[in-house]
Amino acid sequence: MAATNTLFDGAEYRIRGAMNKAAEENSRTASGQSRLEVIVSSVADAIAAEAGGADRLELISRFEVGGLTPSLALVREVIAAVSIPVRVMLRESENFQINDEAEQRRLCALAVELAALRVDGIVCGFLRDGAIDHALLAQVLACAPHIKVTFHRAFEELKNPVAAIYELKRYPQVDRILTSGGVNRQEQADYLNRCARAAKPEITMLAGGGMTAQIIRELRERTALGEFHVGTFVREPANVAGTVSASLVSQLIKDAL
Repeated sequence: MAATNTLFDGAEYRIRGAMNKAAEENSRTASGQSRLEVIVSSVADAIAAEAGGADRLELISRFEVGGLTPSLALVREVIAAVSIPVRVMLRESENFQINDEAEQRRLCALAVELAALRVDGIVCGFLRDGAIDHALLAQVLACAPHIKVTFHRAFEELKNPVAAIYELKRYPQVDRILTSGGVNRQEQADYLNRCARAAKPEITMLAGGGMTAQIIRELRERTALGEFHVGTFVREPANVAGTVSASLVSQLIKDAL
């Protein structure tokens, strides 16, 4: 009976979330407001994020190590439970440089399976000696040629990230780059503006890494960025072990977006 109640609760949240989302989307789009991507690691997280008004989800496992590939079963459950776009982390180990050929084959196989599930996109990033590992990136993308891609925070480990943006434009599938841009607010804003100028029009910069309502407000004032990526700020408790709170997502949107 508990399982049945959970299903009904999930369905109710989904319906309410979709209704709230539609109203919020219309209001925010009409006023030119920004978009919010929320990190989720469970079906409950996903339902809560959508109910709070999130525009897109990033689905991961192992939040404590920055996110790894979730199980395909979880991916299926999440995309069945929500109506907003879901991007799925494609990362099998903590390293951004993948030397193991077996791991490279797993990444390619997973890309095929994720594409078959019709997720909105994958989130990945592969490096080789401080530069983009074009061989592996091209190989993975070729396995899922119609799927969109966010190049994740491996971007921050690049020796010349701004120049790398032009390299990523070689791949029409790459439409987002996730980066924090540093700690100092003014330096962060200047850096993100440089990235955004380089990225236009093919790629949208997605600001993440410790985002709070205050930081998002400041970045909206100082930059042209319109998309933000949040994790622990909308969790209760506010750490990687917490769960996404619909009310915290909603409050963040009201306070910062």
